[in-house]
Amino acid sequence: MARLVVLGGGVSGHTAATFAAKWLGKSHEVVVVTPNSKWNWIPSNIWVGVGEMGKEDVTFDLAPVYKKAGITYKQAKALSIHPDGKTENFKPYVTIEYTSEDKASQTEELTYDYLINATGPKLNFAATPGLDPDVDGNTVSVCTADHAVHAYHELEKCIEKMSKGENQTILVGTGHGLCTCQGAAFEYIFNIEHILKKRGVREKANLVWISNEETLGDFGMGGMHINRGGYLTHSRVFTESIYAERGLTWITGAHVNKIEKGLAHYELLNGEYHSQEFDLAMLIPPFAGVGLKAYDKEGSDITDTIFAPNGFLKVDADYTPKAYEDWKASDWPKTLQNPTYKNIFAVGIAFAPPHPISKPQKSSNGTMITPTPPRTGMPSGIMGKAVAHSICDMITGKSTTPTHTASMSSMGAACVASTGKGLFTGTAAAMTVYPVVPDYEKYPETGRDQDSTFGEVGTAGHWIKHTLHYMFIYKAQLKPGWTLIPE
Repeated sequence: MARLVVLGGGVSGHTAATFAAKWLGKSHEVVVVTPNSKWNWIPSNIWVGVGEMGKEDVTFDLAPVYKKAGITYKQAKALSIHPDGKTENFKPYVTIEYTSEDKASQTEELTYDYLINATGPKLNFAATPGLDPDVDGNTVSVCTADHAVHAYHELEKCIEKMSKGENQTILVGTGHGLCTCQGAAFEYIFNIEHILKKRGVREKANLVWISNEETLGDFGMGGMHINRGGYLTHSRVFTESIYAERGLTWITGAHVNKIEKGLAHYELLNGEYHSQEFDLAMLIPPFAGVGLKAYDKEGSDITDTIFAPNGFLKVDADYTPKAYEDWKASDWPKTLQNPTYKNIFAVGIAFAPPHPISKPQKSSNGTMITPTPPRTGMPSGIMGKAVAHSICDMITGKSTTPTHTASMSSMGAACVASTGKGLFTGTAAAMTVYPVVPDYEKYPETGRDQDSTFGEVGTAGHWIKHTLHYMFIYKAQLKPGWTLIPE
């Protein structure tokens, strides 16, 4: 019997584990290690953050789902990987520490035959002084369900003040020059704008967007071009029109370097330093690896062998230093297999991207202000399923090498970004892009297939977003027919 250990129970890890358990059956063991007792559909946290959904609408208990699937569930966090085992025992293992109340702080050496790192990101609030909502209390967040609940309560305080005639400034965006996940902030600011209209206090709010993107519509993937009436229009125009229509102001090319109570300090690409006052701020933190260490059989630290400096796991990408103009789509990973230890894979945010998708920018002071590549949502699920398929084929003897690929340079993605919730008043920006990583050898003009890349804003998009919320929670709970719902 082989044992597959999956570190992380988010979109990528949950997808990988549940498909692997289905395909392997009882002949082999699938183990999920995650510090969380609940699964969270993170894309809907923005609705929790404006009071349109509750925490119970975006989470569910993992234990009964994994029991139903025949998956061994360990509520614990991974501390270190030991891919060579010990001198006296060459079986590879991971050291885990339990987080459940009945086993808190207990550790275990969990052996594995195959390992998937799907730990996702560490929310690196500490990278910007004053940004951590739990430690500093200067800002709010929608990165977790609990954070989103807190954000809603703080938003309500602002709305109460507005209803009494007070003006309020709400600042939303990215809280560091190297952030990713602009999409979550994009959705949140527009949902705030929508709820303020609904509550009749929109005229009392100054909504300000701040981002490390060089221009609006970059989204960490260099933007995209949309065909409009036979003309190619950059997503900058598409996005600026949405912001302008909703009466938002924006600050781009910004590195937020310090947060004080009611005041955000930032640096621009031109080297200028400014500050922005606010009454409420939701700024996405930068992401980093969760801090996993790696050791050889003698106990020597080999973390640098397996992980990139940012803490994400190295896979079959080309990490050779190159000028941005020299990178190719083919340099991105395909099998997501670690080149040193062939029984270790990484999916979703946990894998180390070889280079930014957006062109790197430095301020005149030398500060990097550029979005890092997004690896969440649809691509995460596709990666999880592909890697699970490869590992199952290797475990069952069908192959000795990965059989399935999931490269972001040959993968399309659909994104439905909410711009306000409501059956008849809700809207969303529905966008598709192919491929996620531009391939200028195949598509010289824009790097992408224009027949598969488009964007529209409307009520139909909201209905799709709302439907997807229920479909993906249904799928994640492994209800009848769950495998028919695509990633």
